[in-house]
Amino acid sequence: MASYKINRVSSDIKICLAELLREVKDPRVSKLLSIIKLDVSGDMSYATIYVSAIEGKEKTEESVKALNKSANGFLRKEIGSRMKLRKVPELRFIADNSIEHSAHISKIINSFDEK
Repeated sequence: MASYKINRVSSDIKICLAELLREVKDPRVSKLLSIIKLDVSGDMSYATIYVSAIEGKEKTEESVKALNKSANGFLRKEIGSRMKLRKVPELRFIADNSIEHSAHISKIINSFDEK
């Protein structure tokens, strides 16, 4: 499959997932969850989504467990109906602590500015 189609579909899935994550009613899923990166396999059978929560690493991991187990079917069904895809990729969520890491680096930089 052409790479431009995969890139377009992955960006569309990312936009759709960003909207859907706000609609998930599971209390274990953080409302401040950000999609860092989304990779779709060449045959569009798998999508790996790297997410991070502002609340920290523990909340991110709790959200990922809930998304992979409870909300996965809901998210796939909604993506399929909203995007009208013939084949909806299987979603795999992975915790990424890049937001927490960025905040830590920012704090270090700001501590040098104060001196």
